[in-house]
This record gives sequence, structure tokens and C-alpha cells, in this order.
Amino acid sequence: MSHRLISRNDDLRRLRDDGYNIDIYRANLVARDIPYVNEKREVKYDGVLITSLDLNGEITNRPQNHTIQFAGERPCTSEGNVLEAIRPAPEVTRFSETLSSQFTFSSKPPRGYYENYYEKIKTYAAILSGHAANLDPSATAQTYRVVEPEEDNSPFNYLDTASSRAEINMITAKLAVEKLAIVGLGGTGSYVLDLLAKTPTKEIHLFDGDKFSSHNAFRAPGAASKEQLNEQPLKVDYFKEIYSRLHRGIVAHGQYVDSSNIDLLRDMAGVFLCMDGGAEKKYIVERLEEFGVLFIDTGMGLYTKNETVGGILCVVTSDVHNRDAARARISFADGNGMNEYDKNIQIADLNSLNAILAVIRWKKTRQFYFDSKRERFSSYTIGSNMLLNEDIHEPD
Repeated sequence: MSHRLISRNDDLRRLRDDGYNIDIYRANLVARDIPYVNEKREVKYDGVLITSLDLNGEITNRPQNHTIQFAGERPCTSEGNVLEAIRPAPEVTRFSETLSSQFTFSSKPPRGYYENYYEKIKTYAAILSGHAANLDPSATAQTYRVVEPEEDNSPFNYLDTASSRAEINMITAKLAVEKLAIVGLGGTGSYVLDLLAKTPTKEIHLFDGDKFSSHNAFRAPGAASKEQLNEQPLKVDYFKEIYSRLHRGIVAHGQYVDSSNIDLLRDMAGVFLCMDGGAEKKYIVERLEEFGVLFIDTGMGLYTKNETVGGILCVVTSDVHNRDAARARISFADGNGMNEYDKNIQIADLNSLNAILAVIRWKKTRQFYFDSKRERFSSYTIGSNMLLNEDIHEPD
């Protein structure tokens, strides 16, 4: 993707054609081999300029920010003085285990913004390398270095620029697990997919043997057309077609989970159970416990009273610390009792909330979100608008 982005955008391509050693890393434009002068008046040749990319798909927009980050020692003039032209401010930002910036530069052009990334990188590189050239006339940022193409292992079809602008790439990387599974692509499961598809999880496996029908359309994210409904696709195929536009690793399994395919869940980093109760669910829970796999169960029980809908949403997390407590919380009822969930299609908001609570809980297990309580059970009661957290797991 890095080289495709460069080839599709004039400003990035001009930088490469002019000999700058540039690359794209997690939606950041990285320019290496920038010469500069350190505080000892030594010429260094390994400076790195880093700026977040503003993209519309694969097309660069005008940079929103005139500042830029720098990896290297504090840069100075050729006389060893503070480089006031860029006002270097100490600020450490980690982009990966091997790339961190130590300073932020600020040099705003007279118009107040840089027109494109060619202008931005060239301006900062010229300021730094100009002082280096006073001491070493051969010093230049235009090295024309041969850059080996990197393997594109991103799970996305286009870059996550929000994480780079917010400077949380290292935090987001905590979500880059190998495989997750969603068992059941009904109302709640489809919203779980909608949320997980935005994460850098490499593969998201979908399990459901049912067709996508009009009643599913009223509970799922997005809007299905009449033509799509008339085709009666399997749920997993319908949702794979949609979310593969964003995420490359959507894997559809057009079948329910049973003894014939349960082993597919063995090596999952996590499983979301978004299915009805019954013997089938009990079997899956038992095998996931046997496999040692973390799983999150979602469910809701609804009723009507005085022409209003009430009920409770539940999210149960089961891991190696709380198997027995989690099993006691999970409903294995076969669904033959009264439950408005089976009839009321105007509850997409409840499906969405159930999915949101489940995905937040999973992100907490990955230490993405701050987690002071480490709760393993959450419930939301509609009538009282009460969110309850129980089964608190104390830190090790």
C-alpha cells in the first residue's frame, strides 16, 4: 500500500522522484536520511521527518497541520545555535518499537498552511540540510536511495489516518490479533462485525448458516436494497461483501458451529457469541473452555408492558480467571419462552448497544482502554437506564 499511495499522488511521487527517501508507515509519511547539525556542530545524516497523512481514500488532502515530528538529536544551526526557524520542542512520540520521534518542529508558511506534502517535507528538509551543507557541502536529503518494497500486511484496504493524527498508533497495535470469530450474525452479531472491522485484527471469521432476510435488515447496520433481499444471500456472504470493502480479512463460514467445525475456534484470540441459547450454545461454551479461548457472550431478554418494551441486555466475559462464574451468568435457555426479542424489529439500538458493550469489554482485555474494575459481567436495564458491572476480577 505504501508504494501504491506514493504512485497515485503527485506530491508524494515528486518527493520520491526528487530523491527523498520516503515511505508510508501506519498512515504517517516518513522521510529518512535528512542531514542536520547537532549541538556539537557535528553533521548527522540520519534525521527522520514524520508527519501524519490526511487522506481521502488513497488520495492525499492538503496537510491539516503545519508542524512535523523529528527523530534524531536536537538540530542546530551550523554555528551550533538554537535553530529558531523551526523552534524544536522536545516531545517523544512512539510510532513503533523501532521508530520514535524526539522533537516537534513548527515552521508555518506565510499563507498559514502547506499546500501539499511535497512542499511540507521539502521545506523542513531544506532548513535542516542547509545548515549541514555549510559544514559538509555534500550533505543532502536527496539521496536517491534505493528503497526495497515492504510487504503490505495491513488488514485494511485503505489507511487508518485517524490513529496517526491522534498519535495512538502504538495503542491501536494492541488490537492487531491474528483471528477473532463472531458466532451468529443476527442483530447483535452484525453490529459486533461493524465495530471489529474498524480494528487491525488480521482475520475476522463469521459463522452463521441462515439467510439474510428483510427482518434482519431492520436490525443490522447499513441499509440493504430490495434487490439484495430478493437474492436471499447467506448472512455471512452478505456481510462479507460489505465489510470486505474496508477489511481484507473477513472470512465467511456459511454454517452453524457444531461438532463438525468446532475446531475452527480453537486458535481464535477471542470469540463473540451472539446466538440463542440451547444445547448448541452449551456445547460451544464447553469446548471454548476446553480450548482455553477467551469468549464474550451477548444476550438480551425483552418484554412488553403497557405498550412499551422493557428488558435487560447482558455481556459476559469468560477467560481463564472466571470460567465457573461466567458459566453461571450465561443463559442456555432454548428460547421457547416469551421474549419480545424474537418479534420486535425496532430494537436495532439495543442490538448496537449490546455489541458496543461487548467490543469495549474485548478492547479492555487487550489493554486498549483503561480498565480499573476488570468486570466480567455487565448488564443494562432499559427501564431504569442502569448499567451494572459485577464479577470484578482483582489484578494479579
